[in-house]
Amino acid sequence: MSYRDSFSQSDDYRRTMLIKQLEHSIEQLSLQELEALYYDMQVKGYIG
Repeated sequence: MSYRDSFSQSDDYRRTMLIKQLEHSIEQLSLQELEALYYDMQVKGYIG
């Protein structure tokens, strides 16, 4: 395994952990907060 492969696996792990943290946080939002987040992300072009 090369250095680049190790670095990539580390990036994949960090990405997975961030997604899990985001999922947990989003699950705690009220409907109004979730709608506001959705609107904000849509306006900024993060989602289509």
